[in-house]
Amino acid sequence: MNPSTSTESSAASSVPEQPKRLKLISWNIDGRNAENIKSRTEGVQGVIANEKPDIVFFQEVIPWSFAYLKGVFDETYECIAGGDAGYFTAAMVKKATVKLHDFYLQPFYSSKMGRNLLILQTEVTSSGIPLLLMTSHLESSNVEGSERKNQLKKAFEEMKVADSKYTVIFGGDMNVRDSEIVQIGGLPEGISDLYEVTGSRPECYYTWDNARNDNLYFPQRVKSRFRFDRAENRYVLLCHWRLDPDTVLAHLTNHE
Repeated sequence: MNPSTSTESSAASSVPEQPKRLKLISWNIDGRNAENIKSRTEGVQGVIANEKPDIVFFQEVIPWSFAYLKGVFDETYECIAGGDAGYFTAAMVKKATVKLHDFYLQPFYSSKMGRNLLILQTEVTSSGIPLLLMTSHLESSNVEGSERKNQLKKAFEEMKVADSKYTVIFGGDMNVRDSEIVQIGGLPEGISDLYEVTGSRPECYYTWDNARNDNLYFPQRVKSRFRFDRAENRYVLLCHWRLDPDTVLAHLTNHE
């Protein structure tokens, strides 16, 4: 065998195989709730370590939990915080599969809760496909529906005006009700709901479900069930949209 061929073959075999699809997890980790925060954050760590997602969107991260997760995953993931006080969003992208170029925050200036958009400019390492990643925790509670709809419309506008080179993925805890999507005119043209794109599995429809998750107690007999956590994309990039089962430490958060 030609020595140079042998060397080239050896070098090629040492390069990690690039995935043909990306795995994305979006998760409100309920950092505002101090109860069992250490063990719950360790549970989140375990899920990330087991699932090995390429992209992670977090909501309700607090400084302590971000520092903990960054300390664990800093060698393998770029870890970006959307704030540094109170609670905020964060994102992680796997260094081996998604290259981070830049990131920035887009504030929602009318928010009463300090909400914003965390936006990452990245590319898929294996293909060079430019990928714009956006996460947010939109305004909470039923009474803030008007502000939440305004924030969602602004996020959709960011998706629409993004450079045409980008495939755009927007995901997070949107707190949005199905009726509110209808009220703003539905999804804009060219933007798809990844839950629907990936098969609309009925067991994954509700992501805030008091019938399954008792971390938050509500006295009413009829349990609240909502699809607060969503992901939308502009253009079709093969993604494995995963809503993880709630079997680690019973319930790690009040979101599925």
